Amino acid sequence: MAYEEEHHSSSHKSTNNKIYKVNQQKTSDIAVHGLLLWASTGFLMPLGILIIRGSIKAEPGSRRSIVLFYLHVGFQMLSVLLATVGAAMSLKKFENSFDNSHQKLGLALYGAILVQGLIGFFRPHRGKKERSYWYLLHWILGTIVSLVGIINIYTGLKAYHKRTLKSTTLWTILFTVEVSFIGLVYLLQDKLEYMKKQGVIIGSESSIVSSNQDIPQSQTQKELLPVACGRKRNALENLFD
Repeated sequence: MAYEEEHHSSSHKSTNNKIYKVNQQKTSDIAVHGLLLWASTGFLMPLGILIIRGSIKAEPGSRRSIVLFYLHVGFQMLSVLLATVGAAMSLKKFENSFDNSHQKLGLALYGAILVQGLIGFFRPHRGKKERSYWYLLHWILGTIVSLVGIINIYTGLKAYHKRTLKSTTLWTILFTVEVSFIGLVYLLQDKLEYMKKQGVIIGSESSIVSSNQDIPQSQTQKELLPVACGRKRNALENLFD
């Protein structure tokens, strides 16, 4: 009787250890899956968008334009590769019943990532009629993929907390800071040139004012009025260019 109790106790401990090891392994797999998708859709894809936006004002065919284009392609290809590894890991190691928002979004997102990659490879040459339609489709789908990817990372952090009972507050804060920084850079890219123009206008106006101080009062009364009107017109032109 004592032997049976001891054997039962030993078997129970062995089962608990096995469950603990399985849970630890699955937790690690979920963490790796999350990091892969974070690096893919949460960092590399938005970074690729920022890079290609930075090449818009570069001279077509210039060295800067070519370097930025291939950086964009490289980052996007790497993001597709990481997303593929993360998706394969999910299908192989997790129970995918697709009954929650994270899994459904993830499936749709991966399909959109593959389509976006194929669209990128079939880029028409400049000057062709199809180029504008291709650009519009590539831009819209790329923006959707990036936004949905960011949303799915948040749902993934929530699912990780629900499944492992581990806190994800720090990871959520870090990801929010990263997304906010990327969004700020995205918004500033359109305004940098405008801000530079404002600096030039302010600088030119101050130099005109300082030079006018050296002109005798009799001359300023005769000559400054048309110059001032012209300067005002140029400032407005620069403001709305």
